[in-house]
Amino acid sequence: MSPFDLSGRVAAVTGANTGIGQGIALALAQAGADVALIGRTPAEETAAHIRALGRRAEIVPADLSTIAPVTGVVDAVVEGLGKLDILVNNAGIIRRADAVDFTEEDWDAVIDTNLKSVFFLCQAAGRHMLARGSGRIINIASMLTFQGGIRVPSYTASKSGVGGLTKLLANEWAARGVNVNAIAPGYIATNNTAALQADEARDRAIRERIPAGDWGRPEDLGGAAVFLASDAARYVHGHILAVDGGWLAR
Repeated sequence: MSPFDLSGRVAAVTGANTGIGQGIALALAQAGADVALIGRTPAEETAAHIRALGRRAEIVPADLSTIAPVTGVVDAVVEGLGKLDILVNNAGIIRRADAVDFTEEDWDAVIDTNLKSVFFLCQAAGRHMLARGSGRIINIASMLTFQGGIRVPSYTASKSGVGGLTKLLANEWAARGVNVNAIAPGYIATNNTAALQADEARDRAIRERIPAGDWGRPEDLGGAAVFLASDAARYVHGHILAVDGGWLAR
């Protein structure tokens, strides 16, 4: 059996209706996992693709701008698909403004979704996984986990926090059978980056900085997610895997 085979595993992916979350959910299903799709917007298209692969797909509605649904989300996944082996924390938002003009509302909205809900989903899933002595948690970090960026103070803060949180949870849970890692996507063509793609000067500067010469695609994250979710990553803990076309190497 391939160490990358996820047959018999159950994964939960937040924000899987489009973009990176959809790409990861489909890759996990292609590797053999059944997948719960968690988010505010029902991921009907993603579910249809997963079912076409012969895997089960469960849609779990949840607005992760607050932690109110978190415990119920994990319970719904376990009830619908029998267990939870893999959690991918992908759901996130971004707000753009100069730091001197940034509002408390935009700060709180991003931190609550991108960091607070991520921690409490890890906590809820972790309780289930620790009780079973096994599990995989994959958080979605960012290039701004390593860099400062511009005009996105709350996003940078949240993604820096995701990197630290990933390492802290790995420190606490690695010896108990739960692997906690993160993927840091580079510049991927999604709804979240539409404003950058539409800005001719920024788009050109970004492409020129990337050694691969172009934006990534959501499906480019799939292999990294399958690896971190699989037995091939048994001894990988607290790692932030950049999938960035060489951006950080430049």
